[in-house]
Amino acid sequence: MDFENISDYMHTYWQVVLLIPICYLFLILTSGYVLKFILSYVSTKRKNEVQEDVIPADSKIRDTGVIVGKCENLLIPTLIILDAYTALAIIFTAKTIVRAEDMKSENTLYFLAGTMINFTYSVSIGIIMKMIIYIYFGYG
Repeated sequence: MDFENISDYMHTYWQVVLLIPICYLFLILTSGYVLKFILSYVSTKRKNEVQEDVIPADSKIRDTGVIVGKCENLLIPTLIILDAYTALAIIFTAKTIVRAEDMKSENTLYFLAGTMINFTYSVSIGIIMKMIIYIYFGYG
């Protein structure tokens, strides 16, 4: 991108500097709703087969999942912007190992689907953020 003068560059720079935190904030605020929406859709599809709810009633499990998910929401886009794709695999593996005990319960679908949905959503927002940086600055 060619800039006529420094004011054009600074204008574009501040747009990106403001846009990236907005993307992080958007991701953190909307990931829970996306996860609940998709899990409730899966839950209603399974209601005819299984009478249990997919989303666990235990608030401690839900709270732990929320904290881990929000940390994941911050790390994944950052690693995508930094081209640290190997670290993404390490995070995914570490999360699976840490949550292995929880996955032995009857809510295996909740943990597996929740991990996959949140990971995919975070990756997609990270790719959008990387595209924004690339479009404005031509690198990344």
